[in-house]
Amino acid sequence: MSRRARIVLKAAVWALCLTPLAQLAWWVWTDDLGPNPIDAVTRWLGNWTMRWLLASLSMTPLRLLFGLSWPITLRRLLGLFAFCYATLHFAVWIVVDHFFDWPTMGADIVKRPYITVGLSALVLLVPLAATSTAGMVKRLGAPTWRRLHRVVYLIGVLAILHFLWLAKVGRVAPYVYGGWLALVLGVRVWAWVRGLVLRYRRRPSATGPVPA
Repeated sequence: MSRRARIVLKAAVWALCLTPLAQLAWWVWTDDLGPNPIDAVTRWLGNWTMRWLLASLSMTPLRLLFGLSWPITLRRLLGLFAFCYATLHFAVWIVVDHFFDWPTMGADIVKRPYITVGLSALVLLVPLAATSTAGMVKRLGAPTWRRLHRVVYLIGVLAILHFLWLAKVGRVAPYVYGGWLALVLGVRVWAWVRGLVLRYRRRPSATGPVPA
């Protein structure tokens, strides 16, 4: 892919990822958030956090399955947008929902598992966002950087648990997200097993030819 094509593709992703925020801003401006505005904003940001996170996790499986190189160029950008939406999602809970009522928030974190796992996912996202630059890749070294960023799969599992425990009866979206994550993880496991098999087959035989 040419440099111009990469720029166009990333510009399109920027526009796509900012669209939900623009839609939310419009609803706030027109006072069209329904009878429970705080809940509406929180759910909107939470859903889009999950979508951008899963989209980021899907980039490597696309390369593995179809041999495409361009999805990898979008993985970091989508991951950073997931972190941005997660931060806004949590900020609404702190500032708008509880208005810095730290004792109440602390009690909620301890008593409500969906808040505990959601907060854990956000905390784990922080070092990944902080080390997302090319400079940090060089500083940490590629192997260390890759090991650190594998935590994103744990983050995905925690985010799914957050949605499942928070979901009301009859909501389908958390199960769709769970299936999406299972598919992504399944492709990664398949690629790992396939790599092991190929390396085993290429390994020279331990016993050489019998001399005449």
